[in-house]
Amino acid sequence: MKLLCGLGAAIAASVLFVPTSSHAGASIVSVPVQVKKVDVTIESANGPHVFHVELARTTAEQERGLMFRTNLPQDGGMIFTPYPAEGEPREASFWMKNTPTALDILFIRADGTIARIGENAVPFSEDNVKSGEPVAAVLEIHAGLSARLGIKAGDKVRWAKH
Repeated sequence: MKLLCGLGAAIAASVLFVPTSSHAGASIVSVPVQVKKVDVTIESANGPHVFHVELARTTAEQERGLMFRTNLPQDGGMIFTPYPAEGEPREASFWMKNTPTALDILFIRADGTIARIGENAVPFSEDNVKSGEPVAAVLEIHAGLSARLGIKAGDKVRWAKH
């Protein structure tokens, strides 16, 4: 957070901190963020697997992704759709900067099939994980789930288009 000075700091402090009781001390107020969720189903050789994921549709949502998140449910994740937020499908390149949770990154073609899976992306890594071809969506789930559930390139992915 940027350092605030003078009146601006006083106003910011009154917005960000509220006393929790009559004790000397304060806590940070968290502002609720409206998050859209969607069920994503992956049809693999051993059956369907459903994930309840957040929807990243705008450029800003896609740039932020799952950065700084430590509370990802086991069946959670994020789907970036359409990818990119503006324009036609293209090759995707993702990194894990500021992302503390290890992830599997599933790159999804326009026909809904998985093009490639970047398995076990390392938290905080700035190495690029690339799709290798144009994709229309990208799904991030907990690292290791793809292998454990038998999810592979070529499997079909579907979700409600909003």
